[in-house]
Amino acid sequence: MLSLGGLGLAVLASCRSNILKMSCSQLVVDRIDPLVNPGVLGSPHLHQLVGGNSLNATMDPADDRAELSTCTTCTFPDDFSNYWTAVMYFRARNGTYKRVKQTGAIFSETARGGGITVYYFPPRKDPTNIVAFKKGFRMRNGDPSARNATGASKYQGIDYTCLVRDDTRFTNHTASFPDHMCPVGILTTIYFPPCWDGVNLDSPDHYSHVSWPTEGDYDDGAPCPATHPVKIPQIVLEVQWDTREFNAPELWPDDGSQPFVWSFGDTTGYGHHGDYVFGWRGESLARAFSDDEGCLGQGNTLCTLNMQSIAQANQCMLEPSVEEDVDGWLERMPGGVEADL
Repeated sequence: MLSLGGLGLAVLASCRSNILKMSCSQLVVDRIDPLVNPGVLGSPHLHQLVGGNSLNATMDPADDRAELSTCTTCTFPDDFSNYWTAVMYFRARNGTYKRVKQTGAIFSETARGGGITVYYFPPRKDPTNIVAFKKGFRMRNGDPSARNATGASKYQGIDYTCLVRDDTRFTNHTASFPDHMCPVGILTTIYFPPCWDGVNLDSPDHYSHVSWPTEGDYDDGAPCPATHPVKIPQIVLEVQWDTREFNAPELWPDDGSQPFVWSFGDTTGYGHHGDYVFGWRGESLARAFSDDEGCLGQGNTLCTLNMQSIAQANQCMLEPSVEEDVDGWLERMPGGVEADL
């Protein structure tokens, strides 16, 4: 398992040349979940979603997202994939809820709505022989029903960083919500499994067709298990939540417990999860991870991929399909969800 968290991203982004890193501005905040609740307008909880504008509640796996999309919120304009996570809320002493806004990552501060920073990692050792995702591929990591370490143990690679400064990601890692105020905010990181069974583009739980190395670190070349022998790029989602407006002792619960809650009611943080639907144009992703044109080693802007500015990415957006207040002080979170207390 690659379990580097914020430290790993900070170090690898600065010293490794064969990674894909992009800012993806917010496409929409909406109560849809094309994987778990396909076709449902008004899924059980709220998500923040980025990527191609062909996103909808159904997302037929037979469709080509790149053909159906006319724009993407990601700075690689060939990537019309969609990525999403739940939304973080603050629960006040009086029991009302306020959405925690996001900030763009360093060098991507102008991303609309903060969005998600997306990484595609090959292993540092032997970055070749990586098989790119195919049309129709999708997966998720994490279990929204998990409320302790045991329940979350099946799903590796999810952590929190209590940020002291924007550029400080080397300490303060936890597997659950930080239990104290974070000066700059909370960084959440979701690593997806880097091994694939080579056959199924999805599975009923959207997880069983992928896996982690049986032992050792994927980044150091640990082999994939025999059941999932194909190495795929490891996707990492990084979100910076701006908790600064809530950093006052009088706002926190009297008992000193932490006040943040995911939009599905989880106050522990163990239920955090993320989803991915592939949508790269043609063979663009496969070319980026091949070395046929000597592209590995050319920096974060790989020579086979075009780039668009964050300002251009910000112009791509969707209106929510579910009309409801998500930003005011709410008696309950969208969908009528309350914190698990």
